[in-house]
Amino acid sequence: MPHPVDVHVGKRIRSRRWLVGKTQQDLASKVGVKFQQVQKYETGANRVSASRLWEIAAALDVDVTFFFEGLNAAKDVSAEGHPSADILEAKEAVELIRAFHSIPEAQRTQLSGLAKALVA
Repeated sequence: MPHPVDVHVGKRIRSRRWLVGKTQQDLASKVGVKFQQVQKYETGANRVSASRLWEIAAALDVDVTFFFEGLNAAKDVSAEGHPSADILEAKEAVELIRAFHSIPEAQRTQLSGLAKALVA
């Protein structure tokens, strides 16, 4: 059974990979492993060594600490009563974030204000 930390790190690898629009093959080629190994990392089935995690962080353009963010809060619930850790688990959420960042900044600010008004 995978260790919860390995599962968390794997989920963070997958969510970042989706966010930057890379496939498992893209990431695997960049860090010198087969895509099946990336699959195992992402599910937590295989642990990621420190040196490999360093390479993955560089390939995904994040600091190594990114993969551990939210680890203590992974089982917590946000103030609104929603799970706080797995927001990027839904592929739709990642697609929405990508689309949001492709909008010009002034329009993003307006859209963000509209979204906040809708939930208030």
